Amino acid sequence: MLFASSLSFSRILPEAAVHRHIRVLSLLALAGLLIFCSPRARAQQEPPYFVTYSSVLEEPGNLEIENQNIAASPKNANAFFAPTVEFEYGVTAWWTAEAYLQGQTTRNDSAIFTGFRFENRFRPLPREYWINPVFYVEYEDVNAADKSFLEITGNTSITTLQVSNAALRKEVERSIETKLILSSNARGWNFSENFIAEKAVNESEPWEFGYALAAAHPLALAGSGRPCIFCRQNFNAGAELFGGLGTTDSFGLKQTQQYAGPTLALNAPHGLTFKFSPEFGLNDNSATVLWRFGASYEIQQFRDWFRRSK
Repeated sequence: MLFASSLSFSRILPEAAVHRHIRVLSLLALAGLLIFCSPRARAQQEPPYFVTYSSVLEEPGNLEIENQNIAASPKNANAFFAPTVEFEYGVTAWWTAEAYLQGQTTRNDSAIFTGFRFENRFRPLPREYWINPVFYVEYEDVNAADKSFLEITGNTSITTLQVSNAALRKEVERSIETKLILSSNARGWNFSENFIAEKAVNESEPWEFGYALAAAHPLALAGSGRPCIFCRQNFNAGAELFGGLGTTDSFGLKQTQQYAGPTLALNAPHGLTFKFSPEFGLNDNSATVLWRFGASYEIQQFRDWFRRSK
């Protein structure tokens, strides 16, 4: 339904914007083709989070392709649809690297490419502990028209969504984002906490801060005696809470966006995972509701595709 809604946006856009819209959707189609035409594999079980990171890293040599989407109809602003395509690769047992490509289309406005990100996550401890830390470093080259809501930092407001894409795309921010990820597992539960610090490298702006908290649990811990897709053990349910924490000049919750909502994931056979979450704004600076949905596919031992057989 949301894909259909996004396609309907193009009917009211100028011809040039339609072409940009098609390019964005073509990127999604390519990701979908890779997802459903790749060889069979077994998906890695991960918590069903969209914003919060856990201590789970990609297995060495594996490649996960994910199409993550968000749609919303903010008050006093045009509805939008923002897709993000992610490529996550397990470099080693303690290092996972990821690349993002992002775009968005806004009703009564245009469709544009908003930027890219390169992310690295490092796990310093090889074994499972009561609390498992992970260090996160990301480089972002994203313009102000970005509406992916992959994280919330600093003092922000949804009033920026009222500004046209043509004006926002001129403001490009190149920044370094770091996260301290803490994650615990107990009796099937996962509890994850992220503290975010972000600094623009091309501007003399203060550090911006944010957070994300989440918990999740499978609907059943014991496996079924027969193969099935919609078995309870294939579903993972949880909840997320995330938002901004201001800056070094004004640390706190004042004039920040805050969201919370349930999450649900279906870990289907052959490496497919589907996720869905409605996220509700908790103050006047936030959108009323953000609708997230996504699909991912894990290709096992992708690096072997480029090795010569002996």
